[in-house]
Order: sequence, then C-alpha cells, then structure tokens
Amino acid sequence: MTSPTVRRSYGVKGAPYAFLIPATILFALFFALPIGYAVWLSFRKVHVSGLGLGAGARSEVWAGLENYRDALTDNEFYNGALRVLGYGCIVVPVMLGLALLFALMLDSERVRLAPFTRLAVFLPYAIPGVVAALLWGFLYLPDVSPFYYVLARLHLPQPDLLDGGPLYLALSNIAVWGGTGFNMIVIYTSLRAIPVEVYEAAKLDGATPLQTALRIKIPMVAPSLVLTFFFSIIATLQVFNEPMTLKPLTNSVSTTWSPLMKVNVDAFGKGDVYSAAAEATLIALATLALSFGFLRAANRRNKEAAQ
Repeated sequence: MTSPTVRRSYGVKGAPYAFLIPATILFALFFALPIGYAVWLSFRKVHVSGLGLGAGARSEVWAGLENYRDALTDNEFYNGALRVLGYGCIVVPVMLGLALLFALMLDSERVRLAPFTRLAVFLPYAIPGVVAALLWGFLYLPDVSPFYYVLARLHLPQPDLLDGGPLYLALSNIAVWGGTGFNMIVIYTSLRAIPVEVYEAAKLDGATPLQTALRIKIPMVAPSLVLTFFFSIIATLQVFNEPMTLKPLTNSVSTTWSPLMKVNVDAFGKGDVYSAAAEATLIALATLALSFGFLRAANRRNKEAAQ
C-alpha cells in the first residue's frame, strides 16, 4: 500500500504537467492541428471525371509534390517573393537602425521627458496594422492628403507614392512606423539591464558618450539585436496587411503582390485550397530556414567571440 508521503510526492511532481494540459490542448487544437491539416492538403488535389457533373464526378486524390512543383514554377509566386525581398531590404535595416538609435538616445543621461518619449515612439505599434495602413493610405492620396495640399500651395513637386518605385518606400514606411517602437522597447530594456559599474568604469577611462555607445552599449545588447532581427525577418516574409489595404487605392498593387496575397487569391478567389496550402507551406519552410540559419550564424559568432 502506497504511503501518504509517496502519494504527496507524486502529486507535487505531477502538478506542473497538470497546469500544462490546458495550454497543450489549445496549442494542439488551434496551432498544431491546422498546420498539419494544411500540410496534408498540400499533397492533395481535385480529380474531375468527365464533365465534372453529378455525384462523385469530383474527388480528392493524392497529388504528391505536384502542388509544390506548380508553386515553385509559378511566376506570380516567384515575383511576389522578389518584391517581398526588396521590401525587406528597406524595412529591416531602417527599422532596426531607428530602434537602436531611439533606444540609445533614451538611455542617455541628458534625455528629457523620457517617459513621454518612450510612449510616443511605442504608441504606433499599438495601432492595428490595417488601421495604420488606412491612415497612411489617406496621407498618400493626392486628392485628400494634407501634405499634397501644402506642396501644391508651395508650388513644390508632388510625387506619386503609390506608383512605381516609390510604392516600396510607401509600404516600407508603414511597417517602419509601426514596428520601430516594439524593437526600441526590446533594445532599451537590454540597455537598462547593463550594470551601472560598467558605465562608471568607462567614464574613469575617459570614454565619451559616443565611444560608450559604440564600444560598450551596442556590443552588450547584441542578443537583443539578434532577437529583433529574427522577429523582423518573420514579419517581412509574412507581409500582408499593408499591400492588401492599399490595393484598392492604386493599380500598382496587384492581388498577388506578396506571397501571402497569392495564397489568399488561390484559396478564397479561385477556391484552390490545395495549391494555397502548398504555397503557405513553402512560405513557412522559407521562414524556418532563414530564421534557423540566422540564429545558427549568430550563435556561432557569439561562441567565437567568447573564445
């Protein structure tokens, strides 16, 4: 017969697992299961018999890698990936550069109104992406934008930000405006965690504020920079809200401007959920590969620096 002490020991050891059960169930139902179902659909297709009329004329069959082959050879999907690559080359360095700059400025001893400034920089991140895109879309339209009105009154050039090359800048501006605050908070928190003794030692050695920032602060917040870069890569590959919201305002944004927009068109426009599932899986694999490769390179560099 098991003693009360042994039963109590088993109960204490099993308590953490009991608390994990609700989260595990929710994760399985709303994350793991949908992903698995999408992967399953990506290997299927619809087979049409005859004219496709009548019961049993359309059936779901195994397609193997056919959907993946079609996605990789689809020019619209490929061009969308190239557009997102150009978009990311603008967004990621600008956003992280501004976030680091704001964090260093807020961490300075001479900064004034630091709480208000932190809130002002972070506040755009709290605005939903669709609302932010609508707001900036209003400012980009020449007929209703107050900026274009001022430029017209001053007889200055009025560039069309929703056409051609400036479109990338317009879309990137929305992402930078909304994401800089979050990355700034992450970096700023790391800066505040640096021991004060480090700064005091730098002052005793005669280091200027600029030298302290370049040689002490930035190297010590490198893990935070890696984390923010990791999040930025994921967000860039999954860009959807900005071009989808601006699409009704200009003909320069096609329905397949980004890979996720292509998935949306195939799934809900054409009704081909099988091709859409394959494309979504490819986007997920690309995100995983880039993220894993970047983290591995960053860890290798940290180990080399530690040695």
